[in-house]
Amino acid sequence: PLFFELLINYIGPELGDDNSDDDDEELEEEWGDEKMDQEMEDDEDDVKQMDTGTFDDRDAVDVDNSQAIVLHEDKVYFPMSTDVYPEAEVLVEDEDTQPLETPIIAPVKNKQFMHVEKTLPQTTFNFKYLAGLMDHPNLIRNVALIGNLHHGKTSFMDLLVRETHVLDWSQTKNERYTDARFDEQKRKISIKAMPMSLVMQTLKGKSYLLNLMDTPGHVNFSDEQTAALRIADGAIVVIDAVEGVMAQTARGLRHAVEEQLPICVCLNKMDRLILELKLPPTDAYHKIHHTLEEVNTILEKCGYGQKISPERGNVVFASSTYGWLFTIESFSKIYADYHQNFDAKQFAKRLWGNVFLHKKKRVFRPKPESSKNKRTFTEFILEPLFKIHSYILGSEGKQLKSMLQDVGVQVKNEELLMDPKPLLKLCLTKFFGNAAGFVSMCVDQFPSPVEAARSKVRHTYSGELQIDAGRAMMTCDRKGPVMINIVKLYSRTDGEKFDAYGRILSGTVRVGTKVRVLGENYSLEDEEDMAVAEITKIWVFESRYRVEVNRATAGNWALFEGIDLSINKTATVVDEKGNQDACIFRPLRFNLVSCVKVAIEPINPSELPKMLDALRKVNKSYPLVSTKVEDSGEHTIIGTGELQLDCVLHDLRKMYGELEIRVADPVATFCETVIETSSLKCFAETPNKKNKLTMIAEPLEDGIARDIENETVRIGWDDKRIADFFQSKYNWDILAARSIWAFGPNSTGPNVLIDDTIASEIDKTRLSTVKQSIVQGFQWGTREGPLCNEPIRNVKFKLLDAAIAEEPMYRGGGQIIPTARRVAYSAFLLATPRLMEPNYFVEIQCPADCVAAIYNVLARRRGHVSASLPKAGTPLYTVHASIPVIDSFGFETDLRSHTEGKAFCQSFFDHWDIVPGDPLDKSIILKPLEPSPMEALAREFMVKTRRRKGLRENVSINRFFDDHMLLELAKQDADLQDYFQE
Repeated sequence: PLFFELLINYIGPELGDDNSDDDDEELEEEWGDEKMDQEMEDDEDDVKQMDTGTFDDRDAVDVDNSQAIVLHEDKVYFPMSTDVYPEAEVLVEDEDTQPLETPIIAPVKNKQFMHVEKTLPQTTFNFKYLAGLMDHPNLIRNVALIGNLHHGKTSFMDLLVRETHVLDWSQTKNERYTDARFDEQKRKISIKAMPMSLVMQTLKGKSYLLNLMDTPGHVNFSDEQTAALRIADGAIVVIDAVEGVMAQTARGLRHAVEEQLPICVCLNKMDRLILELKLPPTDAYHKIHHTLEEVNTILEKCGYGQKISPERGNVVFASSTYGWLFTIESFSKIYADYHQNFDAKQFAKRLWGNVFLHKKKRVFRPKPESSKNKRTFTEFILEPLFKIHSYILGSEGKQLKSMLQDVGVQVKNEELLMDPKPLLKLCLTKFFGNAAGFVSMCVDQFPSPVEAARSKVRHTYSGELQIDAGRAMMTCDRKGPVMINIVKLYSRTDGEKFDAYGRILSGTVRVGTKVRVLGENYSLEDEEDMAVAEITKIWVFESRYRVEVNRATAGNWALFEGIDLSINKTATVVDEKGNQDACIFRPLRFNLVSCVKVAIEPINPSELPKMLDALRKVNKSYPLVSTKVEDSGEHTIIGTGELQLDCVLHDLRKMYGELEIRVADPVATFCETVIETSSLKCFAETPNKKNKLTMIAEPLEDGIARDIENETVRIGWDDKRIADFFQSKYNWDILAARSIWAFGPNSTGPNVLIDDTIASEIDKTRLSTVKQSIVQGFQWGTREGPLCNEPIRNVKFKLLDAAIAEEPMYRGGGQIIPTARRVAYSAFLLATPRLMEPNYFVEIQCPADCVAAIYNVLARRRGHVSASLPKAGTPLYTVHASIPVIDSFGFETDLRSHTEGKAFCQSFFDHWDIVPGDPLDKSIILKPLEPSPMEALAREFMVKTRRRKGLRENVSINRFFDDHMLLELAKQDADLQDYFQE
């Protein structure tokens, strides 16, 4: 049947019989020779046409293939992809390369981690007018707001933003406008320093551009305050009127003095004196006076030349919760506008201090007329303020409305139906009016960028000032070469990119300008840390929105796009061409030390590259956070405290990495030191046996390490200046003072290298050729000590002898550097080495009945109380204590649980202290899961640190001692044994 079916479906000529072959032969015979010749000629013509590529249309023959035989393997049932999509590339995957946990079509993610205004908000000033003021540096004031946690810096900024922005804000809660990040709003603390540029008017009605920087108050984020103070020309210290001067307040004051900035004080939360403490006006005056005296005492110790006092115009009183502020000048202006018959300035000079009004003679005197006579500040400011509060909270309806009309406050009937606190806020805001008094204080007390340029440049610039760039910066010349000090990097709202924020010291920056970005390690001798970039956009940064401008001139703060790739922490931006002799601005010098670190790793090992990229972004975002890869391969993050590390880990997981990580328990960083002089003169030979270095180690005098770190003395000074410093302050002999080679592990490191060789014994000229190599080996050794690869601190290394090869090829850096490091280690190990641990200073505020519980909590953590004092004018006590950092983890939670949440504490790095015990004592046995006794702590810390870093438990002296050195040690041990046997 299959055969017959094939016959039926056959397509082609008819099938002949057996006689068909005979018929073919007959046809061939009938085919004439002439016809055959003609066919051959036609074939030759076709070949020639194919070779020449010429055909005649008449020669084309249409062939009908519809009846052709198609083999089975050649049949095409469906069109090929190349026929349908001839230009497409077809890839064939043998297996699915996409992980199973990844969806084929990923959902759309809207990454946004901060509040951003969708459009430019409506303001009381025109943004074109703001851009116009940027061209007049005399009308600009750059101000940083600093202070303690929860003293009202961000709410004070809200007060100014509310006045200049038309926003629909609630009357019952603070907006916290400069807390733009979602986690800041959730935690109710500031994490990043955020700027606002506002156009505001003084008491005389003149407009100024105020560049204000709101900084975090928590001590863990003090690095943000440092960045803000670097680009500011003045500092306003915000102080809670009830809590007064706290530890972080004092640190902020000292830091502002170190930055050579003028200081003003804002006494915030004045409403607490009235509504919470319910102090009478006279007692409130004494409380305010006591707070200002504390401020002046701190500033006097720091060498600040001016006094903080309201009659000097450098104090502003405010209640950011209820939306009002005043200075004594603005308050006197209220009296002048009401009575219109006296001079407001003269009246303001008599509104503070021991000044009394003699009502009979109508004159002001320094002594009271009678016992009932009150100071003018109490009589003319505090008593009216107290009365306004009591009337608004105690009166209703027409009585309240008539009283408010008497003082010039117009209130609608429906507004009188508001709750007491919103009504109080509304009435006080209308009574005190705008913030002109605050603006006048900033204008009068703080210099403009032109006036402050000379001191700012001298303090921050590291290069020579007698060049074009230096002279332009000293005069804030907008026509000079471009010089920008970048102090912070702000991430975009999705966390993908960064923009650089800084201050323009000279020149005019335009969009599209190509610049050179100089990193912190750039120098005129080593230009490796330099990159060329193009500024693609310039903004005026307003926390939750950005105002784009096409240029920015000297004296302004601005945000730049396109130059962030090569910036790690801070940078200097200069012109691409010209200005080749420009140096960098000094890196930020923090008043805090990063001493807490955690180790992290991704849960999914394949996400390691993503984690590394996120770590680089975290390193850019936080000025004082650093990341490090240990010898064991673990990645560590080093920060100032638990809260900062918690914020860093949040950003790592959510904002920058979007990955899950495993976090180890936090640990403290350590330092290594010595307490005695080396017992032997330690020596080491180079691998080629051509050079020999001899060195000893001994402790540094108290205070030298602190002076080096605070840059009280700098290695960049000339030898005579350095020698005079050590001779006058520490009584060093002139020979040792003039022989200081280096500080280590960097230019501000707390260790000293001294050349104590004698010129008659060695060739000083030959020694000078290897000086730099010995310094590098010294700095390498002090960066990673022999005990547990932690930095060395407070050690003086003396080079006693040096046998240097005559041939230069035998004394290269590859020979000298590791040998200098090895001899420094051997001298260190023979000088009774010890571990040092960081200690926190803890400030605790609590009621009197919680003090005993605080003592108990501190005692369990090796802490001790240094002071316990009542807070003047309040029912609170302030406890000052010290606690080791390694024992401080969870301390705040423990404290709250034992005091029922009544105690509030802040802790920050204070000093280094020696850990009890000998870390090299092998007789100590460490038992697992058992606390070590006090004398075994050093051994425990060293062993556990070495295990964590992938090192051997015990320090091997064979790595650092030569054979000859080991023989000397063995000989000394034998002599000692003979001595004791006798």
